[in-house]
Amino acid sequence: MSKLHFTTKHANEATIQRAWHIVDGTNQTVGRMCAQIASVLRGKNKAYYTPHADCGDYVIVINADKVVFTGNKLEEKIYLDFSGYPGGQRKESAKNLLKRRPEVIVERAVKGMLPKNRLGRRMYKKLFVYAGDQHPHMAQQPKELKF
Repeated sequence: MSKLHFTTKHANEATIQRAWHIVDGTNQTVGRMCAQIASVLRGKNKAYYTPHADCGDYVIVINADKVVFTGNKLEEKIYLDFSGYPGGQRKESAKNLLKRRPEVIVERAVKGMLPKNRLGRRMYKKLFVYAGDQHPHMAQQPKELKF
């Protein structure tokens, strides 16, 4: 009687192929778009996805100032920052933050969807967000990512 023996192939730095993707944020819902971006940053769209390895791709987000919120989130959603000092908590509505620093909205949403450890921090570094439609990554020849 012969036994079947299968070994699981785990991805490592030698076997991972990284690609560059570009996402246009025009009229995209923030949460839905960022969930897809987080999935690509983790590498879940690849056949050799390994949870303990950083096998994700690079993602460029353009037109982050044109993202949309559903419902009343634009007026009611509050972003909190804390400086670490007593009384150092600052509040800002999504409407004001979208006007002032639109990149932060996408960055914070994606960061919240990644693992909270050193692996998640490595994945987050592969995200590039720009408010306008210009970006300095044309040499990488990014492919458009549609949702």
